[in-house]
Amino acid sequence: MNIGCVILACTLLVGTSSGSKAGQPLKPPCRPGFSQNFYTVIVSRDVLHGQKILKDTTLSSERVKFEDCQHSREVGFVSSDPKFSVRPDGTVYAEQEVANLSEPVQFMVTARGLHDPHIWETTVKLALARHPHPLPLTKVGIEEMLSRVWYSQPRVIKFPRRHQRGSSANGLRRQKRDWVIPPINVPENSRGPFPHMLVRIRSDQDKEVGIRYSITGAGADQPPSGIYNIDPISGNMFVTQPLDREERASFHLRAHAVDMNGNQVENPIDLYIYVIDMNDNRPEFQNQVYNGSVAEGSKPGSSVMQVTATDSDDSTTANGMVRYRILSQTPHSPIPNMFTINSETGDIVTVAAGLDREKVSQYTIIVQATDMEGNLNFGLSNTATALISITDINDNPPELTVRTFSGEVPENKVNVVVTNLTVVDRDQPHTPNWNAVYRIVSGDPSGHFTIRTNPITNEGMLTVVKPVDFEMNRAFMLTVVVSNQAHLASGIQSSLQSTAGVTISVQDVNEPPVFPINPKMIRFEEGVPAGTTLTVFAAQDPDHFIHQTVRYSKLSDPANWLKINKTNGQITTMALLDRESMYVKDNVYEATFLAFDNGKSGSPQASGTGTLQIYLIDVNDNAPVLIPQEAQVCEHARPNSRINITASDADADPNVGPFVFELPSFPASVRRNWTISRLSGDYAQLRLRIPYLEAGVYEIPVIVSDSGNPPLSNRSVIRVKVCPCDDNGDCSATGAVAAAGLGTGAIIAILICIIILLSMVLLFVVWMKRREKERQAKPLLIDPEDDVRDNILKYDEEGGGEEDQDYDLSQLQQPESLDHIISKPAGVRRVDERPVIAESQYPVRPSLPHPGDIGDFINDGLRAADNDPTAPPYDSLLVFDYEGSGSTAGSVSSLNSTSSDDQDYDYLNDWGPRFKKLADLYGGGDDD
Repeated sequence: MNIGCVILACTLLVGTSSGSKAGQPLKPPCRPGFSQNFYTVIVSRDVLHGQKILKDTTLSSERVKFEDCQHSREVGFVSSDPKFSVRPDGTVYAEQEVANLSEPVQFMVTARGLHDPHIWETTVKLALARHPHPLPLTKVGIEEMLSRVWYSQPRVIKFPRRHQRGSSANGLRRQKRDWVIPPINVPENSRGPFPHMLVRIRSDQDKEVGIRYSITGAGADQPPSGIYNIDPISGNMFVTQPLDREERASFHLRAHAVDMNGNQVENPIDLYIYVIDMNDNRPEFQNQVYNGSVAEGSKPGSSVMQVTATDSDDSTTANGMVRYRILSQTPHSPIPNMFTINSETGDIVTVAAGLDREKVSQYTIIVQATDMEGNLNFGLSNTATALISITDINDNPPELTVRTFSGEVPENKVNVVVTNLTVVDRDQPHTPNWNAVYRIVSGDPSGHFTIRTNPITNEGMLTVVKPVDFEMNRAFMLTVVVSNQAHLASGIQSSLQSTAGVTISVQDVNEPPVFPINPKMIRFEEGVPAGTTLTVFAAQDPDHFIHQTVRYSKLSDPANWLKINKTNGQITTMALLDRESMYVKDNVYEATFLAFDNGKSGSPQASGTGTLQIYLIDVNDNAPVLIPQEAQVCEHARPNSRINITASDADADPNVGPFVFELPSFPASVRRNWTISRLSGDYAQLRLRIPYLEAGVYEIPVIVSDSGNPPLSNRSVIRVKVCPCDDNGDCSATGAVAAAGLGTGAIIAILICIIILLSMVLLFVVWMKRREKERQAKPLLIDPEDDVRDNILKYDEEGGGEEDQDYDLSQLQQPESLDHIISKPAGVRRVDERPVIAESQYPVRPSLPHPGDIGDFINDGLRAADNDPTAPPYDSLLVFDYEGSGSTAGSVSSLNSTSSDDQDYDYLNDWGPRFKKLADLYGGGDDD
């Protein structure tokens, strides 16, 4: 069978696709260029006129497809064969009259933009239609077609001769180029045997000269090298291994012919090898599990989700065309086929109504993707899982569990939960469709109650927010309505069970007495005498249904001015009320009183407080005073030599200023030497009336009167220092002394006192020097020649005689501390037991003692040492360690401590307290 027919059959088999009306397939990113690298155009016999094809005849309805992504590029097609060309719409036509088309014709078509340097190329093969027996569309049939393609390749490819091409139909002029060699088609995944011969390259000059053939390019001498090789003598070209279109879909090689000397005999020719795709790859889903969602109650046709699978095979053939279908749905409620899938796009949509999240919250869909356009006979398949969650809508109104709730609350309590309203909602918990909102629609006009929603249980907590009074309302009847945060879905009506009644009983408690007016303000003039009745500050018991007695007591009275009658609340004074007291703020005095009942009917006592405010009206009971109390002026009257005086009054208006300032008439020297004038209501100015006044201190009386009715006056004395001044009007130093009132006699007396004080200090120093000399002249208790103060030696070691030189002095040394006793080995040294009592205090020797004090120091130290029981040797048991065996001194066991002669030991009593015990043992007295 002719190769063109076989290729046509393969093209029709793998290139035909049926469009789906359900949707559009996903398109890969647009890439400009021809849709195929090789086109086979079947020429119908209907276009023949005899054996000829007339000029401008369209050869076939099939077109060369070129993708222009910009849709603005002007593209022209140029054919390598002057007899055939391609129109802008892609149709192939005869540019010249063709005498015969009995053999297939192959030529290259180049696409070039008029204003674009890019060039795209493809190969077009024309074949006259024949009627071969069609192969069945089965996997065996496809393999048979591929084998025919494999073994029906052109056997010999000759190096063509050069020729001149004419102009194309669109006016573009082609450069002179070699004849285009038809492409070589090689199926992928061939089983061999290898190497397998593809074609033979031959030059017409091989009979004249010896020719050597070679091929170059990717796949031959360039990576991936070694796939193709050629016999340099025969020109047979081989493929050496199976090909994989998914790794590389085409190869571009160049064939060379040279003589024995390496000189080029023919121009290189281009060889295009296309790997024919086989269906060797399954569709692969991008995810094994897809998650989607759709609202419950959605109408048929509602979009749910999209699944996507890709096939590594050629997407322009059926090998790479994937189709989808649903294998199963779990659960089958309400019907087994609630969803469908677009076979080309993978979009899953609903096909039936009845989605209800409260019945089925999730569906599991198994989706199958099959290539070969979904042909299950020889297409490859794969599956994935789609999990479809049914999202909630508010299609279930909340319903209260009972029609009537009840509760009770004590009066005068707030933030108390009366009762919990329970509700049922079948929507998704903890969402706006489930969250309950409670409202009180009637029965609480004063707003005593509110309902808060428990965010966990969704219950309504009926809470008191405003105190209720048992005496006014013993019970409440509320009407409560519950709804959701989200509105009900369209077409859903509220339930009758969304409304309920609540009965609330109010409990009576013992309420404290209440002062009707609190705080209570009264007005009185200050200075009212003790025992004056001010008012009756009585409280009322709000418990009208319980008869109780109210008693009163004073809780706070800062100045202790008031008292209250225990039974009727009458307020009387105990002292004068003074508006100027420190306890009065802004003319108001506050006192707090306590009212309490007797707590009958088993209830504890309840008490309430009331505040009494007394506004004290001012009376003129405070005379004005002057400031400053002291001042100074120059002895010569000057314009700036004056004293400013300010008057102040503890009373309030109108018992204060303006004030009247005047000088008294007695003594007469005051008005003769001074004058006073008022500057304003509270200020006056005192200055000298005469040009000069002798320096000194003067007490000037000034009488100031307020504006009260009757007015009060006060005689104040201002101490004025008159002194000589410098040019700036300031008192000089001598003037200040003179102004202080110190005359010449006083100054002399002060100087005499200073001289006497200095003389006493001098005499004391002379006496101290003399006493120092006496101390230095006092003799010592001992002869100066025997004085050893500067060379006192300490002896704390003892040794034996000449025969006892091998000894350890550390055995005889007195230890400074007892730390070594803990770690000393047995039988090393003796340690005296020191009494555990407080140590005696010895006199401290001065750092620079006087010679006369040496005797006293020695006697004092001796007395302290004699009376110190803690000083060694201790009067206690001595511990002796083992000292070894044998001695040159012999035994002393023969010595007897007793004596036949009487001996007087009374002298031991004179040796001090250290020998007192020994004196008691041996001295005086008869034996018992």
